Amino acid sequence: MKVMIIGAGKLGTKLATAMLNGEIRVTIMDNNPIILDRLKDHLDVLTINANGARKEVLEELNISSYDLIISVTSSDETNVLISSMAKSLGCTSSIARIRNPEYANQLDFMKNVYNIDHVINPELATSNAILRYLMESYTFSFGDYASGKVSLVNFNIKNLSDFVNKKISELNCIDDLLIVAISRNGDIIIPHGGTILEENDFIYVIGQRDKIKIIAKILKESIDKKTIKKAMILGGGKIGYYLADSLSQKGINVKIVESDINRCKALADKLNDNVLVIHGDGTDINLLEEEDLAEMDAFIGATGYDEENLFMSLRAKQLNVGKVIAKISRQSYVHIIEKLGIDLAINPVNITASEILKYIRGGRVVSVSLLLDGQAEVTEIIASNNLQVLNKPIKNLNLPKGIIIGAIVHNDEVIIPKGNSKIQAGDRIVVFSLLAEVPTLETFFRLKDGR
Repeated sequence: MKVMIIGAGKLGTKLATAMLNGEIRVTIMDNNPIILDRLKDHLDVLTINANGARKEVLEELNISSYDLIISVTSSDETNVLISSMAKSLGCTSSIARIRNPEYANQLDFMKNVYNIDHVINPELATSNAILRYLMESYTFSFGDYASGKVSLVNFNIKNLSDFVNKKISELNCIDDLLIVAISRNGDIIIPHGGTILEENDFIYVIGQRDKIKIIAKILKESIDKKTIKKAMILGGGKIGYYLADSLSQKGINVKIVESDINRCKALADKLNDNVLVIHGDGTDINLLEEEDLAEMDAFIGATGYDEENLFMSLRAKQLNVGKVIAKISRQSYVHIIEKLGIDLAINPVNITASEILKYIRGGRVVSVSLLLDGQAEVTEIIASNNLQVLNKPIKNLNLPKGIIIGAIVHNDEVIIPKGNSKIQAGDRIVVFSLLAEVPTLETFFRLKDGR
């Protein structure tokens, strides 16, 4: 598969990195030679210093020979132009990033008019992910698969005597659950029964959603739904706007703290009456406490500055706010977050890349979630009739260590597979995979005719 990415920013780079691990030939174009030089030092991709919005450039590169063009420049209008033009010149499929909230209600219209196959809105996708987390109201990070029947949770085992310094095989409390990965001091460990857990390890556990309550009980926490009535959002940008709008429509009282007075006025004009827009410095702890931060059911740090989001989220956690979420962009902060105890750190780039990867993988792939800042992923696959791994014991598939079939949903029953378990047509399969093993994953779940 040949893919051209226009725009070598954070999303373009993340996509290139993820796709290089599959059977995809990636070309990345940008008009900034410095960025491209930096990319060439880290990625084995073809880089082109040019303006992707010029017809003659696309023609010279024989865009008709490409299977997909992904336009993720900083301009919505440029992305629409490039995607539409590439399709007209013979490119098989196109994806455009469109971020402006003013276009949110007309994306389907734009796709039809400009012949764009798929549109992504990172801020809207991020807002939806936060909303799902808040509405489910788990007490730790999670992912839901197989229509909510299978969940993946991750948590720090610090101070849990039932876990620390124990072999995984000795953990009676996780019967019918599976530890698929351990994050230890920034490294990913694929565990086995003899792996000894250490203090401050983060473990990733997958299993039937109802049985995840066992883990919650050990943590002396509850994953039953808790009604959120009041939420505070730090930052009135696109994510803050989308999230406030969605929460307010569900009857939740929302406070947005925004430092730009003109943005405050725009938000006040667009949002419902149960959204209070506060003009002020979101890093002023006194201001937030005066606005009853301690009385909030949820706090979301959604400014454009990771440091502000993390610092104020930590303060909210200290004040025992029920759900605390921080938006982050920098990979280097991932391991800091694990130590701070913030409920959820969410990265718009990872969410958007996951959505695009799902589109690229095709109809059999129901969802893709990038974990550990893109070092691993969880993929949900529907087993079609001519999948080549059907009706074979998992132990005979010779899966590499970095790929773990975490759950099989057969006739609505969740099965944590053993060596003799078999995948049957129509099953939903939830697979944990290190990014380096994605090519192998795609090979194993290829159809018998090679597709």
